[in-house]
Parts: sequence; C-alpha cells; structure tokens
Amino acid sequence: MSAAGPGRVVVLGATGSVGRQVCAAYAAQGWQVHGVARRPAPHARDLSFTALDLATAPAWRIAALLAGPPADVVVNAAGGWGDTEEAMHHSHLRLVHRLLEALALVAHRPRLVHLGSVHEYGPVPAGTLLREDAEPHPVSAYARVKLATSRAVLDAAREGAVDAVVLRGANMTGPYPASESFLAALAARLRTALADGGRIELSVADARRDFVDVRDVAAAVVRAGRAPVGGTVVNVGRGEAVPVGRLVEWLVEAAAFPRDRIDRRDAPVHSKGGDWTRLDITRARRLLSWAPRVDLRDSVHAMWRAGAGI
Repeated sequence: MSAAGPGRVVVLGATGSVGRQVCAAYAAQGWQVHGVARRPAPHARDLSFTALDLATAPAWRIAALLAGPPADVVVNAAGGWGDTEEAMHHSHLRLVHRLLEALALVAHRPRLVHLGSVHEYGPVPAGTLLREDAEPHPVSAYARVKLATSRAVLDAAREGAVDAVVLRGANMTGPYPASESFLAALAARLRTALADGGRIELSVADARRDFVDVRDVAAAVVRAGRAPVGGTVVNVGRGEAVPVGRLVEWLVEAAAFPRDRIDRRDAPVHSKGGDWTRLDITRARRLLSWAPRVDLRDSVHAMWRAGAGI
C-alpha cells in the first residue's frame, strides 16, 4: 500500500447506502474507485464497476478484481439486512469467508476496511459508554451474523493473513438510507400520506441511540484505509445517545407534514438494537484523526431531500 497520494480502492457493496457514500468520498480525494455489487445501479453508472455476487463467486474471481491493477484498499460495505438468518449468513458471513480466501491469493497486501455494526455489542444498560473492548452479547440474528463476520476478519488479521480493520458504525442517518431502516420506512409512510392526504400513526420508542451521518462514516472509512489501525476495532458514531423521538420530529419537520394529521403514541418498537446505545469514539479521534462533522438534524433533513429528489 502506497504511503501517500491517491491509490486504487475496490468498494464491495458499492450500490448500497454506505457503499455509494464511500465511493463518493474516495472519488472526491482523487482515488481510482472500482465498485462491486450484485447488480448495477443508476447512481453507479459513472464508476468503474463489476456486477458480481460476492457470496457465490469463486475466490480467484474476487482476487482478480483486487490484483488488476493492484488495490491499495478494499472496503467491505456489502450485505443487506436479510429476511432470515440463513439469508444473512449467505450475504454476510459466506461473503466474508470468500473475501478472505481471495485476499490470500493476491500477491500484495491491500488494507481491508470491514464495516461492522453497533448492534454487535447487543443490548446494554442505559448510561453505558460502549468501548471497543466491551464483551459483545448480540441477541438478534442480524447482530450475531455481523459479529461473526467481524471476528472472522479480526482472526485473520491476528494470524497475519490480512491487513484489516473493523469499523463498528452507529445507527446511520443521511442521504439514501437502507430501505429496511426505521427512518427510511417512516419517510416512505410520510410520502404516501402526503400524496393521498391521509393520516399517519407514529409509534415512537422510548429509546436513546447513537446516530451518525453516513457521510461521516464514509470519511472514517477513507481515513481507516491508511491509518495505523490494522487488527483493531474502531467505533464510528457521534458518541451521543439521542432520543429516537427527536429524529422522528426532525423527519416530520423536513417533510412539512401537517401535525394535525399525526396520531402519535408511545409504544415499544421492535428493532435490531437495544433501547440505549452510545459509542466511545476516543479511538477514532486518536487513531483516525476523525470526528463527526454533520449536524444530526441536518442529516435527517438531507435524508428527506434525497428521497424526495430535491
């Protein structure tokens, strides 16, 4: 991996909500960006791009993408939420195993930046500050699979098989969120109700969670590509526990949805995380020289504008 100047990065999951921002962040710094995903997407048409199912592709095929020309950095932002645990094993864990096999086949050693998740830690008591050395106790299928992928990457790094870092990202806001996320689903409901003049019922969880703009996460990915963090886990969030209801209010505000057409009630809301998350981002500040920059309210408004095509 070259020490300075733009290089070549291969972004796996380039068409997803995080991958597209990672591609944009690298391109803005002059890197040669090659995107990989199962299917092309309109927003990736200007990218050097390969359509490939990474979970089923032979390791040599993935290795060829990394070797010609040699990639300085590989970013794994692939894998969706999945409807079943089996589907998530396929799209996350099997994919990572194939990727690690592929990295063992290339002659050079690109830095692998693997996107983990705050959900890997599992539910914790309110007030907990989650540090990277916390013992994970994931309870959902998604969280268990994500933890398994992160551990596979870290084990390979400890064995000297790869040069890799795991970034555990907080809940994300900002443009083009994953459609399965709570805020994206709410935005879709708001658009439908605006279009047909109907009412909307809001069930807001009594929960506080760490949220971070996806563009801030992409900036951390770029820094992690060359920082001296191989073999480690780095939390990427705002380091704040924000009431979920506040983000809901910001989204309603962004949509300019009439308040008299909202039926709001407080009720438990099922999620892939607990009622409280707050990440300690000291390591990210120290090792990546990174800090979140996007205001959270602005991030939620940007989410709405992107979905509305504004």
